[in-house]
This record gives sequence, structure tokens and C-alpha cells, in this order.
Amino acid sequence: MNKIAPELENVRSVAIAGHMRPDGDCVGACMGLYLYIKDNFPHIDVQVYLEKIPVSYNFIKGTEDICSDFGADKEYDLFIGLDSGDRQRYGDAVKYLDAAKRSICIDHHISNSGYADVNHIVPGASSTSELIYELLDEEKITNPIAEALYMGIAHDTGVFQYTCTSPRTMEIGGKLIGKGIPFTKILDDTYYKKTYVQNQITGRALMESILLLHGTCIASSIRMKDMEFYGVDTSDLDGIVSQLRNTKGVEVAIFLYEIKAQEFKVSMRSNEIVDVQEVASYFGGGGHVRAAGCTMQGSIYDVLNNLTRRIEIQLKAWENKK
Repeated sequence: MNKIAPELENVRSVAIAGHMRPDGDCVGACMGLYLYIKDNFPHIDVQVYLEKIPVSYNFIKGTEDICSDFGADKEYDLFIGLDSGDRQRYGDAVKYLDAAKRSICIDHHISNSGYADVNHIVPGASSTSELIYELLDEEKITNPIAEALYMGIAHDTGVFQYTCTSPRTMEIGGKLIGKGIPFTKILDDTYYKKTYVQNQITGRALMESILLLHGTCIASSIRMKDMEFYGVDTSDLDGIVSQLRNTKGVEVAIFLYEIKAQEFKVSMRSNEIVDVQEVASYFGGGGHVRAAGCTMQGSIYDVLNNLTRRIEIQLKAWENKK
């Protein structure tokens, strides 16, 4: 797929959806595409379905139109799924994929095997927002669209520092800045600044972190009772695993948070050696080589023991090659 416009021919209704617990790239890609369709295809009835997004993302034009209630049954001519490595990641919004006359998946997760009628999957891309940029006509990208896409690209690249950042990523970032967006404010307000309770829960996670595998792995966890005590939700935990990864001497960071009794959402980040996507896939998850996640059952100790066993295999293989 070279451009999105041909896919919208003879289409009267479009549903756009992203994964559960939407992050910056998911929201940026969904809103960038939504605004583009609204601007250039006014005859199309387009709706974005996303779970509740962080308040800091509300500066993006059109976020007030997001539907977070998936109760209504509706059949769309076209379903466009963004930034979701598998169909289950849409949560309750998956029913719009199932009911649609036609479907498109646009994604950059290497674990995505393709589940739509048209699959535009580019694992080498920095972000789904970068893919959306490439599918739009550049001269039709307005300031609001540029703001959404820039946020998405910046978030998934760790503000252009992760290894997924390519020369093309930087070029696109420059072109979006050229649209006159307040890029410094976008990064400050949506990436760097944290609320008081976010800093508190991050501090708790860092303080209680432990080193494993002879100091090459760092891990921390937050239980539901901790989240209740600090008055935070899952969106307030964003960035903790990346902060753990910054620990000197660490190759892999693991962060767990409890979603129900004996069930944990796992996030992993690595620096240079370990393919955490491979580890996550082994346990039914997915993601990228340097950033991946999954959901696991058991005690914290069971989960960490199982994860570190798979990580240790890769570390030993790397040592044997030296």
C-alpha cells in the first residue's frame, strides 16, 4: 500500500481503532489519520474507537470525538486498525473489525502475522505514526495532523534515541516541525512532565527494584493495592520500564503491574543484546526487538523466574559468541 487515498474510494463509513491502553504512538496515529480523513474526505463518516487516553494528549485536535464506549453495534464499510500486533489487542473494539465489510491493518510490530484483508506491516519503521505519515499526501498534512504524528513518532522512539530511529524517521520529524508545530511543548507536556503521583509511583518502583542475572537484568513490580494507595491507574505507569533500563550495567529491564489477582502485565526493554520480542512471544505476547510485553499468570517470583530463564538463554548465547 503506497497511499491511503485509493483505499478510501467508494467508502462511506470508516472505523479507526487502536490497541488497549493506548500510548502516544497509538493515539498519534489514530488521530492523525482521523483528521486527514475529516479534512479531505468530508463525505466519509469516520469514528475513532479508543479506550480512555491520558489527559495530556487532549491538546490534539479531535480527541473530544474519540468514542470509548464500544457498546453500540455498527457495521462500517472499512475498519482501519492501527498499532495493534494482533486482533485481541483491540479489546472490545474488535467487534468493529469483525463486522466491517473490509479491513486494513497498519502496524510496525514484528510479531504481527496479518489479520486484516489488507496488511501494511513494516517492522523496520520507528512507529505506526511514521507509517501513517508515509501514507498521506505531504502537502495535505495540516498543523493539527502534524502535531498528532510528531507526538506518536517521538513517543515510540524515546524522543528519537531508540535504535528504531532511522535517518528517514529524523527526516519526517524535521518535516513535521516545518509545519510550525510547538514541538518542544508537545514533548514537555506529553513525554517529560509527570504529575506528583506519577513521580511517587515511579519512585516506589525504582526504590523496590532488584538486580538479577549478575546485574544484567533489573526488575520491579507494582501491585493493585499500591496503585490504589497512590491513586493511580495504568496510564500513570508509562515510562517506568524505560527509567529502569537506564540503570548502568543493565541489559534488560522488566516491569510488572498487577491487573488481577496472580495476573501481571509485563513490559520489557533491552539495550543491545537481548531480543525481548522473542521472550514476549514465547509467553504469548509480542512487540519489538528492544521493547516488548506480554501478560503472565502466577506469583511475581514465578513470572520473573520464567522471564529471566528465557533472557539468560540469549545472554549465554551472546557470551559464547564472544
